Amino acid sequence: MHIKTSDQPSLELGFGGYTCNWGAHICGLYETESERDEIIFGFLAAGFANQDVIGFCPSERSTDSFKEQFAARYPEYASRLDNPASITLVDPQSLYYANGAFSPYQVENQLAALYRQFQANGARNIRTAAEMTWALRQVPGREHLMAYEARLNRFYTGKPWVSLCLYNLTRFDGTAIMDVLHTHPYAISGGVITQNPFYQAPKDWLAEHAPDFLFEFDVNT
Repeated sequence: MHIKTSDQPSLELGFGGYTCNWGAHICGLYETESERDEIIFGFLAAGFANQDVIGFCPSERSTDSFKEQFAARYPEYASRLDNPASITLVDPQSLYYANGAFSPYQVENQLAALYRQFQANGARNIRTAAEMTWALRQVPGREHLMAYEARLNRFYTGKPWVSLCLYNLTRFDGTAIMDVLHTHPYAISGGVITQNPFYQAPKDWLAEHAPDFLFEFDVNT
């Protein structure tokens, strides 16, 4: 089944028989490890099959544990897990709060630099994913996470990039999950992906909840 997420070309998501278009920002909601892995393992394996640029940030498990579990599910791609030309595996601190605090602007700048690097030698499709339970830690600045999620909707527009943010329903409370839904235009729940009826345009959500982060933001987006 195809979920139209933009006017860009389509890609295999790798789970549930779904396809979507590049330039998408999706939240994956799950309750069990098996439900989580059905989404993320399939998503990454489809990326390997398509020769995409892949990035993954595990938070509920170590990088080594992820590699072991993924290789058991997809042994045909096991050798690529240690190849930085195939996949970048990064821990939450290095990605989200390398300087000791979380800053939406800092992470956006990192992603923009990666995008320029990935496209330098010719157009490449990019798929990235992150387990977001790191945000439950006492990280300074974590209160700005949803401002970052809202701003990402502008960042991914028009790019050959699909991003999957994984949120554990047993760890985040209902208020947090509603914020997640307000800032992601598409959602996976129960293995089903749909257009999210709770989604708010970035400028609207930011104006109401985080006006400071409208700075350098196209208010028409």
